[in-house]
Amino acid sequence: MCARVLVAEDDEKQAEVLRLYLESEGHTVVLAPDGRAALDEARRDRPDLLVLDVMMPNVDGLDVCRILRRESDVAVLMLTARATEDDLLLGLDLGADDYLTKPYSPRELMARVRTLLRRTAGRREPADTALRAGGLRLDPVRHEVSVGGRPVETTPGEFQLLETLIRQPGRVFTRRQLLELTRGDDRFVSTRIIDVHVLNLRKKLEPDPQKPVYLRTVFGVGYKLTAEDGA
Repeated sequence: MCARVLVAEDDEKQAEVLRLYLESEGHTVVLAPDGRAALDEARRDRPDLLVLDVMMPNVDGLDVCRILRRESDVAVLMLTARATEDDLLLGLDLGADDYLTKPYSPRELMARVRTLLRRTAGRREPADTALRAGGLRLDPVRHEVSVGGRPVETTPGEFQLLETLIRQPGRVFTRRQLLELTRGDDRFVSTRIIDVHVLNLRKKLEPDPQKPVYLRTVFGVGYKLTAEDGA
């Protein structure tokens, strides 16, 4: 059972040993040298398993586990030099699936990994978080946009605007409403930026930007997003 494994370990030598063992069993491995990097990588790549050292700089493993458990159901195997019962219970209470104390043998760790992946196999496929309207698809978690299955690159501003519209297809938004929803209460930004984003999105998404079927203008009001058939 091959998996995407994120190893959060600040000891470079130990991290490389873990990488070698995991890759030898066919897993794809990404290393994170501290807690902050582990959070960023977990949110970006959504691994199947997180091998998480407790004692790390910036953000420790306990906080990483606490934060990620609110956001995902990634399997978590904690590694720690602390072996007291209170420490073990704390890690499990925070949402760790298993706990291994240091020093440990790599063979024991791999046995734990195999067991954990089998146990959590049913939850490995993340829920589909994508938003759709006709042939448009926007995934707010992976920050991806596609039209008719074709990937589309968007700027952050374009993505925010499209996400706002696709969450409520058919609703007409004024330019001021769209500006406030995407930029906040920034009175120094002109609503003209909304027109620019819409123009650029039409070039990227519409079969014919001159005759848009997704991003429709409601004259005298603003914009709305419709399904591909223009309903």
